[in-house]
Amino acid sequence: GHKVTLVDGWKEHVTAIQKDGLQANLNGEEVVAKLPIYLQSEVDPTLSNDLIILFTKAMQLEAMLADIQPLIHDNTAVLCLLNGIGHEEVIEKYVPRNQIMIGNTMWTAGMEEPERAKLFGNGSIALKNLVADPKAEQAAYKVIETLNSAGLNAQYTENILYAIYKKACVNGTMNSLCTLLLANMADFGDTTPAHNIVVKIVSEFAEVAKHENVDLNVTETVDYIEKNCYNRDTIGLHYPSMYQDLNEYNRLTEIDYINGAIARKGQQYGVDTPYCALITELVHCKEQLLGAK
Repeated sequence: GHKVTLVDGWKEHVTAIQKDGLQANLNGEEVVAKLPIYLQSEVDPTLSNDLIILFTKAMQLEAMLADIQPLIHDNTAVLCLLNGIGHEEVIEKYVPRNQIMIGNTMWTAGMEEPERAKLFGNGSIALKNLVADPKAEQAAYKVIETLNSAGLNAQYTENILYAIYKKACVNGTMNSLCTLLLANMADFGDTTPAHNIVVKIVSEFAEVAKHENVDLNVTETVDYIEKNCYNRDTIGLHYPSMYQDLNEYNRLTEIDYINGAIARKGQQYGVDTPYCALITELVHCKEQLLGAK
């Protein structure tokens, strides 16, 4: 196996894992992993890392990169699997471009409480080196081999922006709408307007994506969302991470990096994005009404 070290900014979570280990329910199976974990402000600067996987919330990314700067060496690969679009612009401030890999994950998980996670169904990971360079590509394939040794279904994806936009469509529909409507994905999918709303949102993502040379098929993407997210036997009963952040933990959301990013890019490219713009404003209204921090 490989040595894994966790770094997090949530103090209660860190303290609980230090005491009891990381606990998870993986499709009904209880798992406990005793892993070293550091609060990001107290990270051990002597740690040596071949790979750093970024899993923070989008708005926490820059602070995390600043805190773990001592852990990033000349031979450290940095893989970003965050929800949302455009994170490489932040990562480049702290990591040489030829060491950065971008991707996304379709594994579904949620936090039940500090130290305890719940994982649903099966998933996959798509990734690619940011810079077109043989050495960087070789490093990406090595990361894929490592992830697959843990059964994570990772693959090298030449058109990584397509994969990122496709995942962003899932987040831009399920995360935002379930958060606003206080519903899990399957219950939302059972509503009469659900299909039309999802089509409208995905269409806005696709129009923006065209301006970045990404051909996102609206029908195929909507079909993917509806077949996967509404299935009560797999992940349909899941409440997305944005729902958990705002409605359970009273935290600010990643909406500006998902629907908000499409609204901003739409303005930049001259594309109308009324659904994404309204959803972004509604989530911000809810953040303020709940006093989220």
